[in-house]
Amino acid sequence: MIQYKAGYKYVDSGVHAQLLDFPAAITCGSDLEDARRQLTLALLDVAETSLELGQSLPKPNPLVSDPEMDLEEPVYLHLSVSTEVEEKPVGQVAS
Repeated sequence: MIQYKAGYKYVDSGVHAQLLDFPAAITCGSDLEDARRQLTLALLDVAETSLELGQSLPKPNPLVSDPEMDLEEPVYLHLSVSTEVEEKPVGQVAS
């Protein structure tokens, strides 16, 4: 699990959201709940893309802060690994 810091700024059109220590993850939502949901999806997308391109993920900085943000809170990235190989028992015929 990796802990990044999210920042939220209330704007006329809703809530601007970004990860302060993962600059590629940025989005907006109609309200705080929507912005949180959109930011988690943005984090997942940019993390997967970075890893698929062989790039490392930014190292979290627990001291990062942005005075322009109205709210800051931790966001957690949980990673899992899979070979995407499906094994069938010996002697079983695929249908």
